[in-house]
Amino acid sequence: MFKWLTACATTDSSLRGCRRRPPARLLPLCMAAVLAIGVVPSAVQAADGRDSFRVCWSIYVGWMPWGYGAEAGIVDKWADKYGIDIEVVQINDYVESINQYTAGEFDACTMTNMDALTIPSAGGVDTTALIVGDFSNGNDAVILKGKDKLADIKGQQVNLVELSVSHYLLARGLDSVGLSERDVTVVNTSDADMVSAYTTGDVTSVVTWNPLVAEILQMPGANKVFDSSSIPGEIIDTLMINTATLQANPDLGKALVGAWYEIMQNMQAKAEVRESMGKASGTDLAGYEMQLASTKMYYSAADAVTFVNSADLLQTMQYVAEFSFTHGLLGEGAPDAGFIGISTPSGTFGDAANVLLRFDPTYMQMAADGKL
Repeated sequence: MFKWLTACATTDSSLRGCRRRPPARLLPLCMAAVLAIGVVPSAVQAADGRDSFRVCWSIYVGWMPWGYGAEAGIVDKWADKYGIDIEVVQINDYVESINQYTAGEFDACTMTNMDALTIPSAGGVDTTALIVGDFSNGNDAVILKGKDKLADIKGQQVNLVELSVSHYLLARGLDSVGLSERDVTVVNTSDADMVSAYTTGDVTSVVTWNPLVAEILQMPGANKVFDSSSIPGEIIDTLMINTATLQANPDLGKALVGAWYEIMQNMQAKAEVRESMGKASGTDLAGYEMQLASTKMYYSAADAVTFVNSADLLQTMQYVAEFSFTHGLLGEGAPDAGFIGISTPSGTFGDAANVLLRFDPTYMQMAADGKL
């Protein structure tokens, strides 16, 4: 049976769609709490083989299909096909969902490629990208007030959610114009406060994501000077799964992947499906399709497999690992960016003896071949 539950509910619509990270000073505390709960025992339990599993997700344009799939009974159908039980929990605090996954409370969780590396993998949890659903293709952007070139950001304070994908986007953008983070001052700003902060006279540059980007760009003097379409395929939205759990329970992988691509077919073909996803995320059909327009969705399993098999993914994960190491996100004992091995079909970045993040298209290939 497939059960759709909601946890950590909030009435603050500004939190919807957020992909947030704790400030650097809090990250060690978060990881200590996660490890104290018992990451290793959960991995041992996973190897025993089970027929009941838990998956968590949070609200974002590319992850709304899980909510629809629950209501429509699609994942229920695929879980029944393989004789297993899947409990799906919506958690409105994105980082908390990943922390709970890392602590062993969930078997799979929606998250970005960067957060998979810096939270579960950095916490010692071997994690596999079961489904690569999309990448940001303009949803994340750098916006300047009264200036129209990215180089004009030099010397400015930049408001963003520190250590988030926004921070990563800024670093990649600065590099593209011969600048670095030393040329700006990062001001940690909650996504809930981003729009109101931009309206103040002191704030001249922000980095954020949709729907906040769309709202800010409607304000006088706002100019988008760099966005994720300039680094295609680098901010990736996935369903990550505990590797030991997947290896011990391949039917879980088959059920989740089979359900996902049935949902993708409905989503692509039916406006009413997209409308229901939009409403569930706090907007309407037009608002949701605006976000989809700047998201590269992989509706086809074959296309997702091609993306994962590309050598570009290996290069992307090197960029992500180097950013994460520079900002202290791989743990205090990490000697270099390659401390955690990241395996992809085209090769491994980092320590091949310490692989803790894996991009494995096996189950998506099954879907592409019609073998689920």
